[in-house]
Parts: sequence; structure tokens; C-alpha cells
Amino acid sequence: RTGQVIEPFLTDQWFVKMDELGARGLELVEKGDVRFVPGNWINTYRHWMANIQDWCISRQLWWGHRIPAWYDDAGTVYVGRSEDEVREKNGLAADVALRQDDDVLETWFSSGIWSHSTLGWPNPALMAERGFDRYLPTSVLVTGFDIIFFWVARMMMMSLHFMDEVPFHTIYIHALVRDEKGQKMSKSKGNIIDPIKLIDEYGADALRFTFAAMAAQGRDIKLAASRVEGHRNFATKLWNAARFCEMNEAARVDGFDPAACKLPLNRWIAGEAARTAAAVTEGIEAHRYNDTAAALYRFVWNVFCDWYLELSKPVLSGEDGAAKDETRACAAWTLDQILALLHPIMPFLTEELWQLTGEVGPARRAMLIDSDWPQLAGLGDAAADGEINWLIQLIGEIRSVRAEMNVPAGARIPLVLVGASEEARRRAATHGETIMRMARLSAIDFAAEPPAGAVQIVTNDGIATLPLADIIDLAEERARLERAIDKIDDEIRKIGAKLANESFTARAPEHVVEEQRERMSEAEATLHRLRQAVERLQGVA
Repeated sequence: RTGQVIEPFLTDQWFVKMDELGARGLELVEKGDVRFVPGNWINTYRHWMANIQDWCISRQLWWGHRIPAWYDDAGTVYVGRSEDEVREKNGLAADVALRQDDDVLETWFSSGIWSHSTLGWPNPALMAERGFDRYLPTSVLVTGFDIIFFWVARMMMMSLHFMDEVPFHTIYIHALVRDEKGQKMSKSKGNIIDPIKLIDEYGADALRFTFAAMAAQGRDIKLAASRVEGHRNFATKLWNAARFCEMNEAARVDGFDPAACKLPLNRWIAGEAARTAAAVTEGIEAHRYNDTAAALYRFVWNVFCDWYLELSKPVLSGEDGAAKDETRACAAWTLDQILALLHPIMPFLTEELWQLTGEVGPARRAMLIDSDWPQLAGLGDAAADGEINWLIQLIGEIRSVRAEMNVPAGARIPLVLVGASEEARRRAATHGETIMRMARLSAIDFAAEPPAGAVQIVTNDGIATLPLADIIDLAEERARLERAIDKIDDEIRKIGAKLANESFTARAPEHVVEEQRERMSEAEATLHRLRQAVERLQGVA
């Protein structure tokens, strides 16, 4: 760096002979006693261990663990834990001058014994105090690919040599965090993203959730502040949901059994909670943290907030006291499951809400971090799922048609259920007020045949139609959609030609190519929606 000439010369150094240590460390991984996640990283480990060389462990630095070796005036080397031990072991009188080696152990030598030295080794009393037998071997080591040999392999070899035990059973290799364009962060590029600044602006939980949501195995993370902001909004959504529960007196009830709920809405949310718990547990155990985050996001935002709380409003404001009490208890129970499942990723927000919601109802037996993991297997009701999913699908499809057809937001439109079964009629009668409120309808009617000028919606239980001829110009709407299809078709052709050009994909920066792929994916999704809208107008306009 200074531009000075460097002159190499030979010096005496300390080495560790690695042949036997490396062979055993490789053997146990090959046998499957220790596994890498993702599995392809075993190749990197295997390459290093199969070609291992003796390890130079001495460094000429001011700071570090000093080499435990002493020299007398004749240059004889004595090794021991201390100078007193060296003298006693070798029968050296006090007048024999000894000089300790000036070198220090290299960083990775000290780090290599981390798995057992942190648990009190080699002091038996400290080992017992720190739970040595409980924590060695540990379950999972989380680390980066760039130190598989420097740290992971060294810990394997050290633990096998000193403890005759592997230090861990699973090695999870996490992704490399890059900037939003996919470039490696560096000071020279000026693209360093300071996590402390992100935490100050959006919160630690939002940043943690972002990393979990983007931690797909085998892919680097392209970190952008906008993603962290989105997950800050997710945290806010959960906080507001808890406030809604509080304002509607949704308090925990001792001994509440979700399986005993009478309302289909409450049996449905209990089943959704059970399915989410299973997905979250599976994702964590398989180290698919992005799947875990996706399952949690869907359940909290889409299922609990967007649907359950909205569908519960008529019950909570109604006159049926028993239904109201059951829904309050079920909402509080569901919120508890959310906090527990979300806690590993968002510990600060969930612990805070756990304490706040614990102020009402039975006393909490423990902090959230010390509480049991949700065990919800067996919950779920097929009849309740069918009824509530029918309701959600119907409202969702009506909203989609309104958006696709440019129906004015304030316009109330009629819904006609064609050839409805007795079950569909019962559901419409039970949930009619909710459907009209959430889908902005003027009426719900029944007919044997679709009315003229109506857009059709296929549901799980028949056909629903929306007569729109008096609301919008159907012919003009069809023409608008076809113009939009032509425009998006042209964009897809241009992007496709660019991606098919080998010169572009080979020479353009990786983030530029990835941007084009993302544009293609978005354009194809838009085209699919537009064509669906045109299909709805077949025979209508």
C-alpha cells in the first residue's frame, strides 16, 4: 500500500501437522454426520480438506494469544501452559534464563477452539457451569461461504482432536448481502449499506424480517432500503391489528379451546393458524427461511388482518353476546399464535406485544422467548374452510372485476348468483351484509340464467354475474383492454429479444440482466390479467 519494496526472507514459524486432522474432518462430513445447507457447499469443504497442507499458526503481531513456548540461552524449546509449568516439568532451576516466544497464535487458531473454549474448556468447573454437555455439539452453525475452510474446517478438526466430538451437526451457509443492483459492497464503490442506519430508520425487526424473506438458499441478497421499509410497514400492520383487538376487548380466556368454536369464521382461522404453524416449523427445520417469512407474512397480513378481522367486525358489533365473546377469545388466541411464530424473526416487537396483551386476562407464565412453540396439529374444519374460502373468493373476484373494468370506486353494483345451490343460497343469506359491504354491492339476487350485459365470475360453487352494462361502456372497455394487450405484447417482444441476445446476457452487468428478467415476469403477469379481463367480456360486449 505504501509503495515500498518488499523483500521476502525465511523465518522460523510454528506449524500444525494437518494430515490426520484433515482426514477425519473430511470423513465425518462424507458420512453425513455433519451436513451442509445448501448441500453444494460440501464441494468447497471437500476441496480444501482433500488438498490440506500443514498450517502455519504463528504471527508477528503485537496483540493476540502468545505462543506457549520458551527458549533457554542454548536455543532449546520448552512448551507448556506457563513458565512455572515448563520449569517444573523439565527440572529447570530458577537461575536458568527463559525467554517466551514473541509470536502470537493466528486468529483462526484461537477461533478454531471457539466451540468448546466458550463453554469453559478445559476447566471442569466452568464446563459444568456453562452447560458443556448440553451445548456441545450444538445444532446449527450459521456462517458465510468465505470462511468454510478458515473457520468451519478448523473448528471441526480442533473439536475432533480435543473433544473427540463434532462441534455441530449442520452448517448453514447464508447468502452474501449485496447492494440493490446485485453488486458486492465495497468502500471504493461507495455502495456500503450501513445496517445501523437502517435499524435507526426502520427498526431492527424490519431488517431481520427482510433478511429472512430474501434468504433463499443459493441466492445472494440484493438489499434495498425499500424492502426494509416494506417490512417496517408489516410490523406496523401487526401493531395496528393488536390495537384493533384491544379496542374490541379481545382478551385471552383461560382454557380457551379453538376446536370448540361454533362460528365457521373462528374455526377457519384456527385451521389457518395450524397450517401456518406447520409451514413455519418446516421452513425453519429445513433452513428455508424465505418460506418461513412468506408463510408468516401471508398469514398476518392477508389472512388475519385483511380477512379475519374484517369479517369479524359485524360479529363484534352485533347483538349476539355468545358469538361476540367467542370471537374476542379467538382473536386474542390467534394473536398469541402469531406472536409466538413470528418471535424468532421479529423478537423485539413480538415480546413487547406479548407483555402488553398479557396485562389483560390470565397472567403470562413466562416471557415469550421462554414460552412453548405452538403445537396446533389437528385444528381445522373442512366445512368452515369451504364456507369462508367461498366468501373470500367471491369478494376477491368481485373486487378484481371492478378494478379490471374501471368500475368507479363509489359505484354500487348488483350481484346475481346463477343456478345457485341451496348451500350457496344459505351462505349468501348468512354473509350477505358482509359481501355487500366489502364488495360495494347494491343487491344480491338469484337467477337461473345470466342476465344480459353481465360479466361472469366462476366460483367454487357456481357462477356469479355482475350486470355492468348500465355502469360502464362495455364496448369501450373491451377496446381499452385490447389496446393495453397490444402494448404489453410489444413490450414482451422487445424484452424477449434482448434476453435472447447472447451478447447482451454475456456482456451486460448481472443486475441489468436481472432487471430485464424481472420486467419480463411483471409484463407476463400483467398480460395474463388483461386477457382474463377480456375473457370475462366474451359475449357481453
